[in-house]
Order: sequence, then structure tokens, then C-alpha cells
Amino acid sequence: MPFVLAKKIFTGGSGQENCLIGVEEGTIVSVIPVKDTGQVPEEAVVFDNLAPGFIDIHINGGVEHHFTQNPTVEALWDMLSASRETGTPFILPTCITSPWENIREAIASTRSFMNEFPDAGILGLHLEGPFINPKKRGAHLESFILKPADELLQSLKEEGKGVLKLLTLAPEYFTPDQLRGLIEAGIMLSAGHSNASFAEARQAFENNVDLCTHLFNAMSAFGHREPGLVGAVFESENVYAPIILDGIHCDYAAARIAYRQKKEKLLLISDALFLGRQKARFRWGEFDAVLEGDRYVNSEGNLAGGAISLPEAVVNAVREVGIPLAEAVEMATLRPAAALGLEDKLGKVAVGYPAVFTVFSDDLASFRSVSF
Repeated sequence: MPFVLAKKIFTGGSGQENCLIGVEEGTIVSVIPVKDTGQVPEEAVVFDNLAPGFIDIHINGGVEHHFTQNPTVEALWDMLSASRETGTPFILPTCITSPWENIREAIASTRSFMNEFPDAGILGLHLEGPFINPKKRGAHLESFILKPADELLQSLKEEGKGVLKLLTLAPEYFTPDQLRGLIEAGIMLSAGHSNASFAEARQAFENNVDLCTHLFNAMSAFGHREPGLVGAVFESENVYAPIILDGIHCDYAAARIAYRQKKEKLLLISDALFLGRQKARFRWGEFDAVLEGDRYVNSEGNLAGGAISLPEAVVNAVREVGIPLAEAVEMATLRPAAALGLEDKLGKVAVGYPAVFTVFSDDLASFRSVSF
């Protein structure tokens, strides 16, 4: 039986020192605090800092491929491999607003990948659009935006069954029955790219829309007379709020406010257009993007996606927002797992959970994925 010794283990928002982890067939079978190093088997693999495998629920591309442009198994491997190399072994690949046939291809490819490689780390599909508000489309192409007709939603429920895990939508365009039907089909709903009023957003949250998409970005802002979608997210205790912590998509001061408001419901995403900062320019039809530091910008001057990895977001949470390291790790592990309803399967270093970890150096300069 393989053994792993973690000098410091981060799980569930807390940290412990010197834990011996026993593994059988890729699953954790024991986690034992070790006071005497003589108790450690000689063959144990030792790591300075160990956490559950990070989970990115909003990522658009890998090093080379953009999934919406190329909705194939090849692109999924590129995304997963690039994520693993930066320390994130679990992802929810994202397909943005695009032609309906493209969306169907993304669903089919994700299904094919998950069927053939069920334990590789692809958790399903995040569909960001096409049912969004043109006024808050950001870099999404207006020509592909659709109104939520019942027949389209039915097609989405049927074809996406078991694969489509998360749908970003503008709730102001949906009826309560439409929202309920999607949720009953097993699809988590996230309010984003939306110009919803405070009342419209609150109604959606009361109808079990449980997330928002990239807090502050592409949503109606907080105002003292009209609190908008941001205000509704802040007021709704049960709503998860993913945030892009690159200092560009939102100021770190805004992130500190969000941290105080959302507490354990604030979580981290990369929203990376590509990882590794190797892709300097990208074009897909009328969608274009140029890398500028830690962000991608389109020809209209809109943000077209992030360029940071999820571990970089964790570092920024600690250094720029002042979040304790154990909690920042939780924002990339247990919280995204819970937001997807997977907290009983992912996000902890505990018996019965996969022996898939993110390990990192004391100075937070190096993160990588390991599995046993």
C-alpha cells in the first residue's frame, strides 16, 4: 500500500502537521497524524504541503486549444494536461456562447471523454451562454445569443444529461418553470452575463439558482438605489460566488469586500482563456483576443478571459486579499466541490476520497498535481 507523508496537510479550511496518508487503488484509506517520524514507512513519499486536488469550474482553454473553437477530445486533453501541470487536476471545461451545433459538439465530446476516461479529472461541462443578456455579453458574440425557447431548453436537457453540470444564464429571460425544469434535469444554474435587477436576481436565487458567474464581471452592478445582481449575490447567503483574483477582472479592494460579505461561499476560478501565457493572439471568427500581461483583451477593449492559473489565484487570495492560506486552499477545493454538489466525493483529504492531490512549496512559488 502506498503511503504519503504530508508535513502540512490542508483540508476543509484547516491545516494539520505530519499526517501519514494510506492509499489503496487510488483511494485514501487512512489519514493518521504522526508524532514520531519513526512511525513513517521508509517508502513513504514526502511532501511539504499537500491539499486535495484543486478544482477549476471555469476554464476555457489549455496551452494550445480553446474549447469553444475546437470542441474536441483533443482540446479537452490539452486543457486537462495544462491544468494538471499548474497544479489543478480537476476541471469543468467551459464552452461559451456559440452556434447551437457547436454547443452540441462540446456536449458530445465531453460525454465521449468522460465515458472513456471517467477518472481523468473532467467533471462535466460548463456552458456559459447562449442565453445571456446582450447588454452584459462582454466578449461573447452577440450574433450567437439566444432567447430561452422551451424547445431549445428541452434539447439541452436531453442531450446534456449527465454531462452538462453548470449553465450560466441571464435569469431575467427565464420563467420560474424554465429554471425549475433545468434544475430537475440535474443542471446547476449560475446567474451571469446578466443585467437583472435586484428583484429579478433575488427571485432567481429563491428559485434555486445557486451560483453567480465571475462575481462583479458582466453583471448589473451594485447601486444604492438599485443593488443589481451584485447586491442580490451579497444578500443571498446560500449563493456561491466564484471570483477571478488576478487584480484585473476586479480590484483587490472589491475582492476584500466580497470576502467579508460572502464568507464561506466565495470561491476561486481562473476563467483562463489559455494557460501558460504562451498563446499571444487568438482568433475564432469575430472573436479575437490579445494577451496583455495577466489578461486577454479583445479588439473592442473588453476582457476576453483570464491568463492566470487557479493556484495563482490562491496565491493572490493570500497575498493581496489577506485570506489565510488554509481558507484560500478551501476556496479552490471544497468550496467548488460543494458548489457542484460533489463535496462527498471531492475537495477533502479524507478516507474514501481520491488520492489526487495538489502539492506546493512553502513560498507558494511551485504547485503541481500528484496522484497515487
